[in-house]
Order: sequence, then C-alpha cells, then structure tokens
Amino acid sequence: MNQSFPLHPASTGAALSAERNRVLRNTYWLLALSMVPTVLGAWIGVTTGIARAMSPGIGLIVFLVGAFGFMFAIEKTKNSAAGVPVLLAFTFFMGLMLARLVGAVLGLANGAGLIMTAFAGTGAIFLGMATLSSIIRRDLSAMGKWLFIGAIMVLVAGIANVFIGSGALMITLSVLVIGIFSAFILYDLKRVRDGHETNYISATLGVYLSIYNVFQALLSLLGLAGSRDE
Repeated sequence: MNQSFPLHPASTGAALSAERNRVLRNTYWLLALSMVPTVLGAWIGVTTGIARAMSPGIGLIVFLVGAFGFMFAIEKTKNSAAGVPVLLAFTFFMGLMLARLVGAVLGLANGAGLIMTAFAGTGAIFLGMATLSSIIRRDLSAMGKWLFIGAIMVLVAGIANVFIGSGALMITLSVLVIGIFSAFILYDLKRVRDGHETNYISATLGVYLSIYNVFQALLSLLGLAGSRDE
C-alpha cells in the first residue's frame, strides 16, 4: 500500500530556491557564452565591411527584420534543444549589426581604447545591477510597463534620427538608453531571482539585449566625444 506524505513548507521553499538559482546560474553561463559569437560577428563585420556597405536605411531594415525574426524564433524554440543554437545565432547577427559603429570608432585616433572603455563601463553597470538584484527585496514587477514604454519611445526616436541625423538627439537618446536598459538589467535579473522568469533562454535574451544597448549607447557617446577631440 502506497502512502503519500505532504511536503514540508521548508523543503518546498528549498526546492524553489534551488530552481531559481539554477535558472540564474544557467542565465549567467549562457550570457557569457553569447559574447563569443557577438565579438566574432563584429570582427567579421568590420573586416569584410558588410555593415558599412549598406546604406543607413537598408541597414535599419535588415536590423529590424533580422532582430525581430530571431526573437520570434527564440520564443518558439526556448523549450527545445534548438533554443540555445538559435540564441547564439542571434547574438552573431547582432555582432554583425554592431560592426558599423565599431568600425567607425576604430577609425578614431584612440578607437581601440574607446571600445575597451565602453566594454569596461558596460561590465561595471552589469555588475552593479546584478548586485542590486540580489540586495533589493521588494517586487519590481511594476517597473516593467514603464521601462517597456521608455524602450519603445527611444526606439521610435532612434529610427527617426537615422534619417534626421541630429547629433544632439543622438547624445540625448544614448543617455536615455543607458538609463533605461541599465534598469532593464536589474528588472530582468530580479524576475529570475523572484521566480517570475523560469526559462533561462528567455532570461538570457532579455539581459543580453539590455547589455547590447548599453554598450552601443556608451560607445556612441565615447565615439562622438572622441571625434570632437580630433
């Protein structure tokens, strides 16, 4: 005769905590791995000139179609064995799309130094937000709606500025992007810690996009400052 015993609340809590830690650990590992195809894509893009060969308008279309297409595919495959390869293919594509900016900054006198400064700054922001996510106890779910609205607004303004070409607007947008997506890093990591996000591929995608946007915005600001110093 089989008997079933109710789980003790302590054992249930320990199991939930272990699962959240597993998702967080896998997110960090996959996030680190995703940097490899990103760097490779950027290097290939710079050396071949693929991104530079496209006009700003065509480049924007390729970026939007490719990025949203990949994100749709990642959502569809996140619970299957194909999820990780699709995500890594997406990060390679994002690296290719970053090549135009990286190539332009490398053309400056201290281009390599500016890229390393942007990389270090992005790393510092990530570490800061990751630390905050482990310290803050309150639920940050309400932030999501406002951050999403802010992201849509800067996306629309950024698309418009591709055709306007305003340096002042680019600086303003870059500062806003750094603020909004730094907060997104905190928000997404806190969601994992609180058990609201249980899929590490989805979690990695969210944090990766925030890191990518922060790095791109920092590099744009440094590139503008560097070009004015020459």
